[in-house]
Amino acid sequence: MKALASQPKLVEQVHKAILSEIAEAKLKAGARIIQEQIAQALGVSRQPVQQALALLKDQGALIEAPGRGLQVAPLNLDVIRRMYEVRAVIEGLVFRKAAENCSESAKKQAEKLLTAGRQAINKSSVRELISVDIAFHSLFYELTDNPLICQTMATHWVTTQRVMGSVLLTPDKPRDIWNEHEAMFELVANGEAEKAEHMARLHITQAAEFMLERFSDQATRPPANLP
Repeated sequence: MKALASQPKLVEQVHKAILSEIAEAKLKAGARIIQEQIAQALGVSRQPVQQALALLKDQGALIEAPGRGLQVAPLNLDVIRRMYEVRAVIEGLVFRKAAENCSESAKKQAEKLLTAGRQAINKSSVRELISVDIAFHSLFYELTDNPLICQTMATHWVTTQRVMGSVLLTPDKPRDIWNEHEAMFELVANGEAEKAEHMARLHITQAAEFMLERFSDQATRPPANLP
């Protein structure tokens, strides 16, 4: 972790930094969270760390550790499955509305994010891929002109980032994701609302299937020291 400069939204920065460590599996499920170490690594006081940890606990990323303190929560396959069922419907609505409201300015922003996504793939940066993926989808949330969508999806992104962190370690998957992003953007840019909705739902559904299969394989795989 890199030291953070003092800024008004320090708790948000600490929250983002800790979540990135979890998403990139630098803090694995079961890892104990030590406030003093995090505060020292980030160059901040314990207060913003404590607030960020409380928020991550409320969001399900952390749980009570045996004895005292907190630890990284395991991912729950049933929660992931249900979350993506809901997200597929919402993302479909998002891209339908975006196709009806897309401006030239938004098109330029989307093109920049597509370029950034490709660059993150070339650098093999999981952190950047997650960040740009969030920015890409968030752009289209804003195009719906419906603030409830941004609020609703914010509750999904904590778990989504953790899931993406594992999936993005697969060599070919990031390129597939950004090929789909580009195709979704082209439908929005062309005003093809119905097709954009269908492809967005398919994009999320297929991603969920891939991720659930991957996690299921990991759960049933025997430990490395067993024959």
